[in-house]
Amino acid sequence: MASLFEPLQLGELQLANRIVMAPMTRNRAEPDGTPGALMADYYAARAAAGLIVAEGAWPGAAGQAYCRQPGIATAAHSAGWRRVTAAVHARGGRIVLQLMHAGRIGSRHVKPAGVETVAPSAIRARVDIFTDAAGMQACDPPRALAADEVRALVREHAEAAIRAREAGFDGVELHCTSGYLPMQFMATGSNLRSDEYGGSVANRVRFAVECLHAMADAIGPGRVGLRMNPGNSYNDASDADPEATHRELARQAAGLGLAYLHIMRAAVPGIDAFALAADYFAGRLIVNDGFDGPAAAAAVAAGQGAAVSFARHFIANPDLVRRLREGLPLAGFDRRTLYTAGAAGYTDYPAAA
Repeated sequence: MASLFEPLQLGELQLANRIVMAPMTRNRAEPDGTPGALMADYYAARAAAGLIVAEGAWPGAAGQAYCRQPGIATAAHSAGWRRVTAAVHARGGRIVLQLMHAGRIGSRHVKPAGVETVAPSAIRARVDIFTDAAGMQACDPPRALAADEVRALVREHAEAAIRAREAGFDGVELHCTSGYLPMQFMATGSNLRSDEYGGSVANRVRFAVECLHAMADAIGPGRVGLRMNPGNSYNDASDADPEATHRELARQAAGLGLAYLHIMRAAVPGIDAFALAADYFAGRLIVNDGFDGPAAAAAVAAGQGAAVSFARHFIANPDLVRRLREGLPLAGFDRRTLYTAGAAGYTDYPAAA
């Protein structure tokens, strides 16, 4: 297991070990998206991770997908997140914020009154989402973005990156998977545009690349990461050739000098996502999905990834780093409380005795 506990430099990010906490939507923010004391306690308890990637936060009101999902769009959001980052840093941790614009994934029962659902094309996502106000609801039909609005969203991501740094985050990560806005632009099933943001694969990845470029210009490329997952069909995502699409995204992103690429194992047979990513980001990969401690240590020792991220193991094991180091058993989590409000199933999982 020794390979997991070596320090690592990723761009400007200095990690004490190679165990990363993956971003996980947990729906514990205030109704307006402001992080509260509960979220500070949750992240601080996991600060022994070499790096925490905090859950996807919306950069503007149109980007909100879920109830009680945090934002990074207002002064109140920044103040709330400042409490979180201070708590993590007080325990010696490092934390970056994932920026997540939901695009066509959303409902008028979640967003503030008058805020539209927008997307690359006016194609409704065939999924339902939970709303506190009205239970399960179909996603709203989206309005297609005009080209100048797309460029405004690029600027919005840069502004959100600046707010994240002002709130104390060590960097940001762009969420380019799970059927959210960047992936909606990338995928042929949700992008029918004929302008510079549609058609060819180079055009379809343009929005994601422009966001990364703007974020890197705003806070420095060594503090910006990218997350992607070739073949992911979550939230009604579909693409005619996901391997070619993600290869083009990785190729273009590689020239920006980013801190890392956070790559998830491919969700479909026939795509080796880790090998694809290594072609462009060798030495700067955080690999994810399905790892236990021994498999993670082997992946790092073999050079498959510079670090490994864990999601579900961090839910019920706030002291996951210690448990992996000492070979202690891992606790299981309660799926019923993954997305509910309050401390239950969030901050009440104990450390090992």
